[in-house]
Amino acid sequence: MKIRIEVVNDLDEDEVLIRCGRVDDTIQKIHRYVLEQSSQNTKITFFKQNQEFYFPLDEVLFFETEGEHIYAHTANDAYRIKYRLYELEEILPKNFVRAAKSTIVNILQVYSITRNLTASSLVQFINSHKQVYVSRYYYSELRQRLNERSTYEK
Repeated sequence: MKIRIEVVNDLDEDEVLIRCGRVDDTIQKIHRYVLEQSSQNTKITFFKQNQEFYFPLDEVLFFETEGEHIYAHTANDAYRIKYRLYELEEILPKNFVRAAKSTIVNILQVYSITRNLTASSLVQFINSHKQVYVSRYYYSELRQRLNERSTYEK
């Protein structure tokens, strides 16, 4: 495997290109690692009324669609953000997982899941009264990521 770094002065943002003959486990691991490294620097501006807020993503319990807007929920408040959920999925760290069509949860903040086999299951968060539902479609992925979550914790 050859590794080459090329410095280009007029780039708007850094780009990593992987050229390969086939995608195997090694290539996938490199890809995941690069994505994880770039998502660790994710900065999101939170809005409430006419104020802008800047705080760590770790404080966010979940992101949720409400009408035309996306809100980031912390233990005690909710802030509007200027991203769509599909954009968030691409830029958020690995500890954020889709739980429903309209919800992304921070698995490091999940306290419990009350399972419901015939409908959505209820997710409760650490030190908060807030709760969301995880749909049956996303339940198994959420459970798998929760079981792996010690690898995301600092």
